[in-house]
Amino acid sequence: MSVLLQQAPYLKRQDELFLNEINLLTEQHLAGCKAYGRICKDWRPAHRIEEVPFVHVGVFKRIELKTVNEDIVFKRSAHSSSTSGTSSRIALDQKSSNLQSESAAKILGDFLGVEKRPLLVLDSVKSLRRRGEMSARVAAAMSLQPLASDIVFLLQDAENPKSMKWDVLRDVLLKNEHFILYGFSWILWLAWGVAEFPQDIKELLRDKEISFVHSGGWKKLEAIKVQHDDFNTAVLRAVGKTSKVIDFYGLVEQMGIIYPMCACGARHVPVWADIIIRDVYTLKPLIEETGQIQLLNVLAYGAPYHSVLTEDVGRLIPGECPCGRKGRRFDLLGRVPRAEIRGCANV
Repeated sequence: MSVLLQQAPYLKRQDELFLNEINLLTEQHLAGCKAYGRICKDWRPAHRIEEVPFVHVGVFKRIELKTVNEDIVFKRSAHSSSTSGTSSRIALDQKSSNLQSESAAKILGDFLGVEKRPLLVLDSVKSLRRRGEMSARVAAAMSLQPLASDIVFLLQDAENPKSMKWDVLRDVLLKNEHFILYGFSWILWLAWGVAEFPQDIKELLRDKEISFVHSGGWKKLEAIKVQHDDFNTAVLRAVGKTSKVIDFYGLVEQMGIIYPMCACGARHVPVWADIIIRDVYTLKPLIEETGQIQLLNVLAYGAPYHSVLTEDVGRLIPGECPCGRKGRRFDLLGRVPRAEIRGCANV
């Protein structure tokens, strides 16, 4: 169990403690995963966070990485969306899943509060019924489960944003005042932001407090020239004034570690995770320049996805955030040129 996970998520960076935990985790993966041992055959314990070895995110599309030992029990796998037809497939073990659920609950609780409310999901309940596997979309929705008093799926067809079950929404609106609603960004836009609500639904929504949470899918919105401000305005148009929109970033390769955008426009890193920005060409660590994002966390036991070099581009933001959260924060700026468009974490 990570000592860091027992803390509040946004404190001053504890590099030495984090480095000790990440070194122990790297050693366990080297001992239990032969493929990882071949990738990191010259490993030595890192003395700085920048020295922690990483696996490029593309490796998870080509090799099944599993760390085997007596404490690990695998239950299913998660897979990313992908326009190329090649998905990342991540082995999910019970130990990591428990820690990742706790992580997501603490991070989202900091942004949403800990009050349990109905969770409305812009997806189909059929998406939950795939035996032995889970999509990135469903995994993102289920990260909100610890904050949910009930879960209601609002779409008849997971791939059709216009298949809203208005009768189901009507029923839940009649019984509650406060909600969380999760959707992939492009689905939230089409199913809610630009949807025509039935008149009685409009009236029921007028004074409701809804926290809209969304992730992924921005490439599709950029293609039709949707800006963040326009997105938020459209999503909030029919609901009570205390409602809000929270955009979070995360990878299926690092379940439970999510980076919501605060009111100041920054994404904050919890104390049990870290971020390194690397030069796209040399992989040299950068301080305030734009580069390729490496994400690390100490909650990944079933496979070596504790340190992943993504295909996303960002930059660290210096100084303390006016929102009051401590620790590292960053801007998410786009994709590495010619990187594959990924449905699970498009920006």
